[in-house]
Amino acid sequence: MTSGTGDGKPGERGRRAPAGAAVLREDVTEAIRTAVFEELAAVGYARMSIEGIARRAGVGKTAVYRRWRSKLHLVLDLVSAVAVQGLPTPDTGTLEGDLRLLYEVTSRALRHPVASQVVPDLLAEAARTPDIEAALQKALREGQHGVASGIVAQAVARGELREGLDTELALDLMSGPLYWRAVVVRGTQPRDYLHRLAAATAAGLKAL
Repeated sequence: MTSGTGDGKPGERGRRAPAGAAVLREDVTEAIRTAVFEELAAVGYARMSIEGIARRAGVGKTAVYRRWRSKLHLVLDLVSAVAVQGLPTPDTGTLEGDLRLLYEVTSRALRHPVASQVVPDLLAEAARTPDIEAALQKALREGQHGVASGIVAQAVARGELREGLDTELALDLMSGPLYWRAVVVRGTQPRDYLHRLAAATAAGLKAL
């Protein structure tokens, strides 16, 4: 008797798949995830289709539907995963140094060709789709909330910032300008921009 693996591939003779859900190959799952980001960058959420994703991933539509019920659930799953991964909290020894490292990592990610197309498109779609709005809130805001809190806590421990600082306001100061330039302005970033932004933000936090 020959059994399937869960992605339409023939199994070895005599081998049975585990009882319950079909076995889903991780390499196929990763190929689909990569295809989703590429498809979003190429055509946007509104025009993206399961057919297009499957074609780009080199799999059948069934392989996609075994993992996600619709393109909405697929995108929500990927966006939510960003929040889980998160960013490591910089620890350079100074507030300005921590901010500079945070900005370098975040700016590099936002300038990626795929991210530069996907993020603005999803932000626009979020205005029409509450589920996407909630997922983006988690990925873009909560995902960096822990990092901001960590930077503030380290600065407080070093005596650079006062205790009881409004962390929510600090997060707005730390993240707002960079997202504004990367997502809204989308212009060329001056060479010393991140250095000046880190210095200005550190000064602003100390003034709170």
